Amino acid sequence: MTQNQTWVTEFILLGFPLSPSTQMLLFGLFSLFYAFTLLGNGAILGLICLDPRLHTPMYFFLSHLAVVDISYASNNVPKMLANLVNRKKTISFVPCIMQTFLYMAFAHTECLLLVAMSYDRYVAICHPLHYAVIMSWRVCTILAAASWGCGFLLALVHVVLLLRLPFCGPHKINHFFCEILSVLKLACADTRLNQVIIFAASVFILVGPLCWVLASYTRILLAILRIQSGEGRRKAFSTCSSHLCVVGLFFGSAIVMYMAPQSRHPEEQQKVLSLFYSLFNPMLNPLIYSLRNAEVKGALRRVLWKQRSR
Repeated sequence: MTQNQTWVTEFILLGFPLSPSTQMLLFGLFSLFYAFTLLGNGAILGLICLDPRLHTPMYFFLSHLAVVDISYASNNVPKMLANLVNRKKTISFVPCIMQTFLYMAFAHTECLLLVAMSYDRYVAICHPLHYAVIMSWRVCTILAAASWGCGFLLALVHVVLLLRLPFCGPHKINHFFCEILSVLKLACADTRLNQVIIFAASVFILVGPLCWVLASYTRILLAILRIQSGEGRRKAFSTCSSHLCVVGLFFGSAIVMYMAPQSRHPEEQQKVLSLFYSLFNPMLNPLIYSLRNAEVKGALRRVLWKQRSR
């Protein structure tokens, strides 16, 4: 490093290189999606709090998933919306690093919560007589706290390794937020250690949990096929299929983003996948759970009936 190099104090988020009219169209569309994300996940949280029938381990984890989705979207989307309508698309160094940290923390936490939810369904269907003992509130609290703690700890490791790197220019991030792979490209030093840690963390947080989820649902599927009651089989399959949809969307896009070979246009691929993570996945989760879950729809009807009868 020579003395005449200047250190970066802010970055420019290039975002989507589109015409102003297209950016205004995207602003309206993404604002609508963001509002649906907040309303949908907020409604799930409200229903779980208001309806005593939803005070079960499954919906306990679902409430945490809703909090993660709201936080995840709120970390990235407001800045993206602001950049779509503003000419100045800068972000200071500290807010950028904080955005990277929260992005990684919420992503890791959601991954681990999905694993906890799959374990809950496995116990409920494969060991129904011992469900209340195995999935006690103490166990559920420990699993939720471990998901949040491990998620933020892993994110802290990535950020500490990122902060050890010098950033002396260029300062243009080819993304709509401070995604870690895009930020690493601007470092004025060797980033191989960071890339190895990101890949190792992806194996630990994606491949391992995905194998656990697939193994759990293989056992669940075999148990569902042994259920003699048609109504019981339908209810079990409906609940598990909702969770499998969310798992497939989350893990599929994450593995493509961080572990699959890069395409001819890796930056554009990352933008699309990050947009899916930040906006579409948090918006789809409450829709999947509400449209395919009879208990959630029943809770909504009961809450609305109480409001009308007042």
